[in-house]
Amino acid sequence: MTKQWTTIIIDDEELARKRLKRLLAVHDCIHIIGEAANGAEGLQQIEKLNPDLVFLDIEMPVLNGFELLSALTKPPKVIFTTAYDQYAVKAFEEESVDYLLKPIEDERLAKAVKRLQTQQQEPDYAIPLDLLMRQLKIKKEVKTLTVKIGDRILLIKIQDLVYIDAEEKYVFLNTADGKRSLTDFTITALAEKLPDQFVRINRSTIINSDLIKEIKRGFNGAFFFIMNDAESTKLNSSRSFGPVLKDIFDI
Repeated sequence: MTKQWTTIIIDDEELARKRLKRLLAVHDCIHIIGEAANGAEGLQQIEKLNPDLVFLDIEMPVLNGFELLSALTKPPKVIFTTAYDQYAVKAFEEESVDYLLKPIEDERLAKAVKRLQTQQQEPDYAIPLDLLMRQLKIKKEVKTLTVKIGDRILLIKIQDLVYIDAEEKYVFLNTADGKRSLTDFTITALAEKLPDQFVRINRSTIINSDLIKEIKRGFNGAFFFIMNDAESTKLNSSRSFGPVLKDIFDI
């Protein structure tokens, strides 16, 4: 009989938690009993609910994923989820079941669940790390992003993306023709996934540097970007991003 794993999802991005819950819904062996939005909440949930398994983000406020694990005397099995592949070695030093790069794909998640079930009988964490690292470093050339509208899946070409912006819990893809589409990706995941021409100018905005019409200086080291779209959209950077943007654009 297949074991059912009581599971907690710990991630500071609500959309990422919702996406993972939706992807896990087809796996009958996973029973989600809780979730948390930061490491401190996650620690409390684990100590209270004593789950078999945790899907654990690494970069989080209060306590990061590794700090959370170090605070536990008897940690559950862990599948790390993060947009940053430089954490892979550290993740496997912590003897995780697996390591998933965001945005998590159905097929890759299914492999992680299968690995989890295999380790149910034989708790061997010796996943070939050199092979894992090679896989993590092979990044697909991104040409399109998917957008779900009801039962339809639309493909948006990267070259048509003018900018990406987040409003509260939602992230939107904005194209040159003026269309605005809601996506399941987080801003952080897109910043990692997209090619170098896409530049983050503040916590909630990424722009396509190939489609900048004009750059103006603002106050206190900030910049205004006029985009080459039908609306000549004006986007402003935050002051904290100023030094990085100055280097990128040599201004």
